[in-house]
Amino acid sequence: MQQRNNTKQTSNWAQGNRHETIDPRILYYGTPVIILSTLNEEGSTNLSPLSSSWALGDCLVLGLGTQGKAYENLCHHSECVMNLPDASMWAKVEALGRTTGSLPVPEAKKQMGYTFCQDKFAAAGLTSERSVQVMPDKIAECALQIEAVVEHIRIPEHTPFMAIVEVKAVKVHAHTRLISEISRIDPEQWNPLIYNFRQYYGLGEKRGENFRAERI
Repeated sequence: MQQRNNTKQTSNWAQGNRHETIDPRILYYGTPVIILSTLNEEGSTNLSPLSSSWALGDCLVLGLGTQGKAYENLCHHSECVMNLPDASMWAKVEALGRTTGSLPVPEAKKQMGYTFCQDKFAAAGLTSERSVQVMPDKIAECALQIEAVVEHIRIPEHTPFMAIVEVKAVKVHAHTRLISEISRIDPEQWNPLIYNFRQYYGLGEKRGENFRAERI
């Protein structure tokens, strides 16, 4: 009897909502933007905008292309900084979008309109800032900065042009305006830049909170 009731409820909901099977070219369904700092061979810092990452405790996972300078740098030097821009910085992120630190420019990137850029801080109007524990510089304008070290890099057999990079956070820096009275990030003050199907968004109004949310 319970099963029949559930079926009826689902049927009623489905009357005004239905699904279609599609084949989208992209699956960026809404994730925070990161500008990844990595170390170039001569000691300067390369900046790479990323839209694929997630965190679990102090373990963070990044997804990046194997033809990019960030991947090359991480294979030679296992330190990085994850700089998180807020929503107001979307134009600075986009200014980095068609740049690459790889020279010569990989053919696949060249066909997409990428050009070589030596100083990405200058190109995006950003300010370099010395990190505390790792060698790549931080971005001063980013209110959240996570210094990290690489623990593991894996290239999936089914997608050999992408790399899955596991890193461990070693230092976290937050702008004072984001810090609550109990030295935690105040989510009311943080408005991350969201990459939503290749469109830039901020956050909307708060709808609720998880039962494990920290009281600020």
